[in-house]
Amino acid sequence: QVLAESNPGRYGFLWHWFDEIYVLLDLLLQQHYLARCSASFSENFYSLKRIPVGDGRQQPLATAGLPKRQHWKSLLLLVLVPYLKGKLEKLVSSLREEDEYSIHPPSSSWKRFYRAFLAAYPYVNMTWEGWFLIQQLCYILGKAEHHSPMLKLAGVRLVRLTAEDIQALEKKWAETTPSQTHSITSRVQSTLRKALGGIAFSLSTGLSVSVFFLQFLDWWYSAENQETIKSLTALPTPPPPVHLEHEPSSALLPSLRTVCPLCRKVRVNATALATSGFVFCYRCVYGYVKAHQRCPVTGYATELQHLVKLYSPES
Repeated sequence: QVLAESNPGRYGFLWHWFDEIYVLLDLLLQQHYLARCSASFSENFYSLKRIPVGDGRQQPLATAGLPKRQHWKSLLLLVLVPYLKGKLEKLVSSLREEDEYSIHPPSSSWKRFYRAFLAAYPYVNMTWEGWFLIQQLCYILGKAEHHSPMLKLAGVRLVRLTAEDIQALEKKWAETTPSQTHSITSRVQSTLRKALGGIAFSLSTGLSVSVFFLQFLDWWYSAENQETIKSLTALPTPPPPVHLEHEPSSALLPSLRTVCPLCRKVRVNATALATSGFVFCYRCVYGYVKAHQRCPVTGYATELQHLVKLYSPES
C-alpha cells in the first residue's frame, strides 16, 4: 500500500493484485509449516500440531507430516477459503454500491438473481459465522474436539507438541542433507525446495517485526493522521516570548542567587515559575502573577497554577 501510494505508476499493480500476492505468500508459508511441522504457522507458534482424527495409536511425530489427504485439505482450507470469503465480501460491497447509486443497473434477465443474491448474502454470512460460534461454544463446554469447523472438514485435530516432537524438530532444522545425486532434475528440485524453504523461513522469522512495522506505516499514512499533521503544520509559527529586562517595570536579576528579583531581599518561601524557571519569594511572585499574568523577568505568560514552592532540606 505504501509503495502503491508513493508511486502508483510503477507499483500500482501491487495494490491491484494484493489479494493474489498475499494468498501466494500465505500458500508458501503454510505449505512449509505443514510439511515440516504438521501445523500451520500460527499453530506451530503456539506449540501445536495436527494429527489425523480417529488415530488411536501412538501420535506420530510432528516431523512425520500429515497424510496426503489431510495435508492438502488443511492447505486448501487454510489458504483458499479465507481468500474466497474475502473476494465474496468485496464483490457484495461493490454490488451494493452499484445498486445504491445505479452505476451499472443489471439487465432484466439478471435482475432477479442480482437482487436475490444481495438479499440472501446477509443470511448466508450469518449462518457461516453462527456455525463457527456454535462450534467454539461446543468446544468450550467439552462437547466437541474441534474449536473450528475447518479442522473437522480437514479431518484433523490439534494436540500439544511433546518433548519428542520438539527434539525431532530441532534435529531436523539443524541437520544438513546434501544431495549425492548428480542429475539435473534432482538438483533443480533440491534448489527449488531450498529456495521455497528459505522464503518461508524468512517470512516466519520476520513476521512479528513486519507486522509492527506495517501497522506503524498504516497509522503514519492514515487519513486521520495526515489530517492531524496538516492541521498542526498549517498553524502559524508563534512569535518569540517578549523579554522585559530593559523596561522600567521589569525585574532586573540580582547578582546574588539567593535574592528575590522583586523585593531585592533574601528569598522567603522560595517559589519557582514553571514557565521560566526563575525563583522568587512566594508573596512577591504571587501578587505579581495575579496582577500581570506573566513572569516578572522574561514576560512569559504565567498563571498561578505555574507557581512551584521549593523546600530547603532544613525545613
